[in-house]
Amino acid sequence: MSTNGVYKIRPAGRHLLTIGRDLIQDNYAAVVELVKNAYDADSPCVEINFTANDDLKGYVITIKDHGHGMSRDTVINKWMVPSTKDKLERKTSPAGRIMQGRKGIGRYAASVLGKDLLLETVDNTGQKTTVFVEWDSFEHSEYLDDVEILVENQPSQELQGTTLTITGNQSNYEEWNKRQFDNLRFELKKLISPTPAESVLNEDHKNFEIRLIISGFTDMPDVNELIEPYPILELFDYRITGKITSDGQGKLIYSNKKAKNTIEEEITINRGRDTACGDLIFDIRVYDRDSEAIEMLIKRGLKDEAGNYVGKRQAAHLLNSVNGIGVYRNGFRIRPLGDAEFDWLKLNEERVQYPSMRIGSNQVVGYVLVQSEEQSNLIEKSARDGLQENFSYEQLKKITREVISELESRRFIYRRKAGLGKSSLKVEKELKKLFSLDGLKKEIRKKLISQGIKEQAADEIIRLITDEEVSKEKSVEEISRAVATYQGQATLGKILTVVMHEGRRPLNYLRHEAPRISRFQKKLLQTGDEKYIDEIATIAKGVESNATIFSDLFKRLDPLASGRRASPQELRIKQEIQKCFDIFRQDMEDNQIQFEINGNDDLTLLTWQQDIQAIFTNLIDNSIFWLKEKNSLNDRRILVDIESENNKLIYVDFRDTGPGIETTLIEEGVIFEPQFSTKPSGTGIGLTIAGEAAERNGLKLAALQSYTGAYFRLQVRNIDNE
Repeated sequence: MSTNGVYKIRPAGRHLLTIGRDLIQDNYAAVVELVKNAYDADSPCVEINFTANDDLKGYVITIKDHGHGMSRDTVINKWMVPSTKDKLERKTSPAGRIMQGRKGIGRYAASVLGKDLLLETVDNTGQKTTVFVEWDSFEHSEYLDDVEILVENQPSQELQGTTLTITGNQSNYEEWNKRQFDNLRFELKKLISPTPAESVLNEDHKNFEIRLIISGFTDMPDVNELIEPYPILELFDYRITGKITSDGQGKLIYSNKKAKNTIEEEITINRGRDTACGDLIFDIRVYDRDSEAIEMLIKRGLKDEAGNYVGKRQAAHLLNSVNGIGVYRNGFRIRPLGDAEFDWLKLNEERVQYPSMRIGSNQVVGYVLVQSEEQSNLIEKSARDGLQENFSYEQLKKITREVISELESRRFIYRRKAGLGKSSLKVEKELKKLFSLDGLKKEIRKKLISQGIKEQAADEIIRLITDEEVSKEKSVEEISRAVATYQGQATLGKILTVVMHEGRRPLNYLRHEAPRISRFQKKLLQTGDEKYIDEIATIAKGVESNATIFSDLFKRLDPLASGRRASPQELRIKQEIQKCFDIFRQDMEDNQIQFEINGNDDLTLLTWQQDIQAIFTNLIDNSIFWLKEKNSLNDRRILVDIESENNKLIYVDFRDTGPGIETTLIEEGVIFEPQFSTKPSGTGIGLTIAGEAAERNGLKLAALQSYTGAYFRLQVRNIDNE
């Protein structure tokens, strides 16, 4: 008997519950989905009413809107069809709102909130359609189409719109307490865009009100509240706002309210490439959270959402309750982006590592406005738990971090000038000052003479102090060497990516070819066929070639990995700089970056090889990063000019054709400060190490103004340029 035939896939009865109870993230997400349906229906408002039963063993939720309502045909052929593409195809409502629902599953969120659902909807012709759904019937039915649902239709005098009535049992009732309702209120308040700037991205956005009513629950007072979005606090310490269009161009405005009589700074953005996530609007406000900063914020008039002035503890609580950077589309937040516990930009991870430079998520209140899925390719997950992690989402994170980085660098400069952050120090200078007793010797000698001590005796005392000072200088020398060694190894750690990139290919060759040698050897012994000798010889040549790559790579890295620090040597400066470029050879070739070194081939400098490597590997590493950010592959160059006179080094100029360094950063000198970096995820250690290495060798590394890229000068110190 033949078993061939044509069959249909039949969803199981509980399939509907899978896309409701099992897919919707939580109770709050379920309410949010039903609120969005009211918005899609062009309703000016939605009313959410939680009413506890008298016996406190259940509740009734009604969600009522005054939208278009649905006809009997729409209910049967669209509302009752899971995953319908109706809204996806229509994209906008009759009134021009961009549809929030795209997946065709949001209405089944009602199954999360109760055991049954009554749908009552009145269309524009005055016809009322009623549907009653018992969710357990799907749980107990083998197939989805086994469940029969009664649909009734009749004329009505009621106003146009839709009412959902959800009945919950005792289990549902017990899920809601004061804390849960507070969380729901929080979600609804953060659901709505806090600014009318939404209309800049979406001209069709219309006002939409949400009212929350709660009554009869034992552990909380009754509530009847018009939900207002959490205010973007008018008071802040630092703020950055503006728009970046899809082509990567934009303007940002930076403000500092901590400093008096400051003017706003306009920042021009030219990323040199498309955003890959559409137009973006930013409003990010940052707060210093130390005790003094909180006090200043209160003195400037900080109020809570009710308009009441707050105390210190209340101020901290207020910032805790509203912190986070939300992402909004078409007037609604995309959960959970913006939740305090969901650090989607990884701000806290970087703050822990670099507290002076980076801000934490509890210091920031703000939002990013994004365009529709079609325009931005930022796709919301079906479970309503964020955005799909595609390239566009990665770009959104990257660009938002770049915007925050613009604020962080300016905040860093201000705090440094105002004495609010930890002051930086030069290790070598501070060590020498620590053990220098010149001032003390002068004061002691002066005091001894004034007390009648003979000059000969006073000189003897000073000589004893000097001898002790000389012995301490040896300790300074040892500490300085240790610091230099650690900095060299830190630089080696920074360029570990070079090792990984260049070493991966030869390592893969050795790993894959070694077993083949063993196989060919066995076949050679078994058959005596000389062709296997040729195969083994070919692999042996490849092994030799790839082993040479490893040897060359380690040779280039060896000076930085030295465990001890020898005496300085006369080194050919041009040759040493060439070695630094050799470390990055493959990376530069892959990204079409050219370099050129001009100068006397035989010019030498008494120096430590590790220090020259530390200076130039960090400069080259920075240039490669910023040149790769440059969209155009044309004119990616690094130029090094070595200037000398009478066979003595005067300076080395290091330039690139990247985006360059802002004048303010150069004038303030902050780029050499520990932890300062304009890279979104930069460590702020590279230029600090390079500057320290220069100091140790009687050199000075400085950044100079240039309109064609970054420009550094490594200059021999003398009286004029100290």
